[in-house]
Amino acid sequence: MSIFHETPVLTIFTIILLGLLLGSIQFKGLKLGASGVLLVALLMGHFGFEIPKVAQDLGLALFVLSVGLKAGPRFFRMLKRKGIAFSGIGLAIVISTGLITLMLSKLLNIPAPLGIGLMTGALTSTPGLAAAIEATGDPMASVGYGIAYPFGVIAVVMFVQLVPKIKKDSFLEALQSAEADKERKQQRKNLISKAFRVENPELHKKTLAEIKLQKKAEVIISRIFRHDRSFVGRNDAVLLQGDHINVVGTSEELKKVDDYFGPSVEINDKTKEETDTEVENIIMNRDDLAGKTLQELNLRHNPGVTITRVERSGIEFLPKPGKTLDKGDICTAVGTDKSLKELKDLFASKHLQVSDVDMLPISVFLLSGILLGMIPIFIPGLGTIQIGVAGGPLFAGLIASHFGRIGPLKARFNSSGLNTINSLGLTLFLAGAGTSAGSDLVTVIAKHGIGIFASGAVITLVPLIISAWLVQRVFKLNLVHGLGAICGGMTSTPGLGALNDITDSEEPSVAYAAVYPLALILVAISSQLLALLI
Repeated sequence: MSIFHETPVLTIFTIILLGLLLGSIQFKGLKLGASGVLLVALLMGHFGFEIPKVAQDLGLALFVLSVGLKAGPRFFRMLKRKGIAFSGIGLAIVISTGLITLMLSKLLNIPAPLGIGLMTGALTSTPGLAAAIEATGDPMASVGYGIAYPFGVIAVVMFVQLVPKIKKDSFLEALQSAEADKERKQQRKNLISKAFRVENPELHKKTLAEIKLQKKAEVIISRIFRHDRSFVGRNDAVLLQGDHINVVGTSEELKKVDDYFGPSVEINDKTKEETDTEVENIIMNRDDLAGKTLQELNLRHNPGVTITRVERSGIEFLPKPGKTLDKGDICTAVGTDKSLKELKDLFASKHLQVSDVDMLPISVFLLSGILLGMIPIFIPGLGTIQIGVAGGPLFAGLIASHFGRIGPLKARFNSSGLNTINSLGLTLFLAGAGTSAGSDLVTVIAKHGIGIFASGAVITLVPLIISAWLVQRVFKLNLVHGLGAICGGMTSTPGLGALNDITDSEEPSVAYAAVYPLALILVAISSQLLALLI
């Protein structure tokens, strides 16, 4: 076995391979995933295998940066729009988990690294584990994580499966209510088109840019019909009295312009067919265009089309100039045959590879995050902490992806590239953390016995019970949204998957996405604080 000791790279990727093979094994719909690497690494570490710490630190930095880059826009939108309830659930889960961990650690004389590892395992939070190792400088946190993780996964999955069975009637009622509310909102947002004849003399010989239509209502003019011709509703298109125009918006917004243009008219299908413009639904399938605004894309001038509506996840919205496009958006476009073909070519996937991720901004954000993590932060009564490699790149990624661009550096990347960086960083980190902790695994279990496993179970169950009470008694959330929020607060992706299977609905994911980014960051921060308190 000396070849493994002499060649650390061989050791690293042997552990990663065996761990991913273990993680791919499914049992009743559950699998360990990347956490299989940690279990294999713990075992290998017990037998004396080692991995250089620089590999672990590199993996940690890459992993948390990619988490920040992916979560940034969603996290700040949640803080702004999702309200007190979802934030309160996330806070309650993490605070109660931290307090239980602190109490058990004091009562049972559990060392700080081991106790914090139990907490992060109970919450199945790898970024939290990363913060724990960074804060304590002790790999024993990985032992606690490995002990608590299996129960942390199983408990949340069983919880979201049992609650709908115990409260079957109220759960079905909540699901129907959530779906009905979604349908009502969608109906209010559905876009329709209405035709008018231009008779307002104030509009005669004015361009669409000059009339500033969106100051009156959130509508757009998609096409202008004049005699036997039609024009795309571009900003430089001129209106004449007698023109027929097609206006797109919600029914409520269209009412605001009922008397503005002139009387409503009918434009028959034959007239539409005889004109030289067409309407087509085109899917935006480019990763590198995702996050760009319609104003940045300037589609009205090149290729010369007007986007009249955008459908995302079954919901339509009016494309304002500042609105960003996402991959998979279905864009209703008006233009000539030639311009529509050019738009199809523009939106077509280029099948971007990982190499298309620009490493210059990645390197800048990594360096900025590492430097940010070195800044000492004084907390009264607790002393000075540093957010370190686990926190600095995370916050750098969150801030950069929120703005989308920092000066000349873009901060939004294609998902395939970010996922690869995320997976590479995570597996490197878990391999290093596991081998470092493996040498102490048997000693820890022998010293603390069944108590250490029981502690992990308590740390998982208490926040579940508290959050369930908050959902029903304090915030009075719809049960479907409440369970989704609990999965987000427990950072339990397997729990969300089980809930989605039960509901066959997108509603739990909405709540999960609102809570998860906040919980992710709070777990990392609480790991740092507990290192000072235990």
